Amino acid sequence: MTRKYIDCREFPSEMNCTVALSADNEDELLDAAVQHAVSVHKHDDSPELRSQLRSLFHEGTPPVEAPRV
Repeated sequence: MTRKYIDCREFPSEMNCTVALSADNEDELLDAAVQHAVSVHKHDDSPELRSQLRSLFHEGTPPVEAPRV
């Protein structure tokens, strides 16, 4: 199984969030990403949010340096 990640640094925001999350399975990563999106970015937990977040997953681990936007 390939590790997956999602990286807030890919999406500039007013708060300049630098969080990157990774996990060994998509369900675990999705749960963590939803918790982060709801608690930090004030999104509503919805099927649409979950679908959008899942579409932003990458294989591997987040880069040490911030990705170019």
